[in-house]
Amino acid sequence: MATAPRDKEPELSPAELRSVFGANLRKLGSSAASISALCRDLGINRTQFNRYLAGESFPRPDVLHRICTFFDVDARILLEPVDDIAEAPQSLMSHPFLADYVGAGMLGLGEEDFPSGFYRFSRAAFSEESRFVVGVVRIFRKDGMTFLRGFEPKEALAMYDLPTDAASREYRGLVLQQAEGIGALVSRKGAVTTSFNYLSKAGGLANHFWVGYAVRTTPENHSGRRAARLVYEYLGTDTHKVLAAARGSGYRTAKELVPFHRQQLRVDEDFR
Repeated sequence: MATAPRDKEPELSPAELRSVFGANLRKLGSSAASISALCRDLGINRTQFNRYLAGESFPRPDVLHRICTFFDVDARILLEPVDDIAEAPQSLMSHPFLADYVGAGMLGLGEEDFPSGFYRFSRAAFSEESRFVVGVVRIFRKDGMTFLRGFEPKEALAMYDLPTDAASREYRGLVLQQAEGIGALVSRKGAVTTSFNYLSKAGGLANHFWVGYAVRTTPENHSGRRAARLVYEYLGTDTHKVLAAARGSGYRTAKELVPFHRQQLRVDEDFR
């Protein structure tokens, strides 16, 4: 059965397009002291400018660029009413559809809740039933938001015959404030792999530890994990601590884990 053709947007004639541009130009210049003053500021002949306003002609590309730069708009003013041209969001998370939801968690995460600096983390390996991954990540702030950066162990990529250079192993993420902790969405370049981390501050005297879990985006597999407990330990910016932790990164057995990490990971219990 044939499907009905889609309704097409009506095509505007050249005269109608010129009229759209003229109306946009009148609206953009409405706050100017006078047309003469606006023409001087734009460096456009008054007679030619009046032709634009009347919808009698379009500007040359160089003149259009001058107009767009002056009014901080783009070339869509030739074709679309200026009121219909929405300002592009600064980022995906500030898009109006997400800004009050996912985007809201990106701002306001204080240093007291999750300080900037280096962290050592431990979790059960996703692809190795009896081993654990230990690594170091950096948490930092920029433009009011909190970010994460780290590198996969070389062995993790080598076992799948993937490149092990730094660019291939690097992952980055954004950290979100949650009601009872923090969350982090983390991906390798190209979003070829993605995981979600949730952490909350450990109680008692361990005020520089965060505990939670990590979940990766992968199909169910009987020989591997999709979720595992996770521990973050704050190292700050102490070079000796950070380098020592980096030297201990990679795949480790349960006995090789930092004692407090091993305790919090509850290595003899399945994660539920």
